[in-house]
Amino acid sequence: MPMQIQPCDAERDAPRIQAIFNHAIEQTTALYEYQPRSLEQVQTWLLQKKADRLPVLGLYSAADTLQGFASYGPFRPWPAFQYTVEHSIYLHPQAQGKGLGRPLLSALIQAAEAQQYHVMMAAIDASNQASCALHQRLGFQCVGRLKQVGYKFGRWLDLDFYQLQLMTPIEPTEAGPVR
Repeated sequence: MPMQIQPCDAERDAPRIQAIFNHAIEQTTALYEYQPRSLEQVQTWLLQKKADRLPVLGLYSAADTLQGFASYGPFRPWPAFQYTVEHSIYLHPQAQGKGLGRPLLSALIQAAEAQQYHVMMAAIDASNQASCALHQRLGFQCVGRLKQVGYKFGRWLDLDFYQLQLMTPIEPTEAGPVR
């Protein structure tokens, strides 16, 4: 089935993104959150990403069903981290295990390069072997594990950090790239 990757739209996609987020919150350790997100929270998140010129890319089926989405944002708030982003990928439960994360993550890497970022980070629950394997296949390296930093579903959770170094920017400055 042909798939298309395109920017998500706050009005059209917010309910679908909310459903994917909330499944991850309520059923998995992909998000270290306890409370489902409201539609208003997701809409605000999408609008803020757009205002900050940060992508939220959706993977859509030929029938316009949102299979998953990916985004990135600042890694840390201090100026010296301006070339580093932390990303996330979430797939609809029925889309998991079908190889759909790869094109989504590849598109996100291309977006980061186009915006002149230098490093992409991922914080992945250590038990999420599918996500760890996907990141490794696309060149990410595990650069550390934070042990028992999360607590969800009655157990302690370890968090792995994965890093991909990009060839951009060509001419970094402390003033940062124009985006």
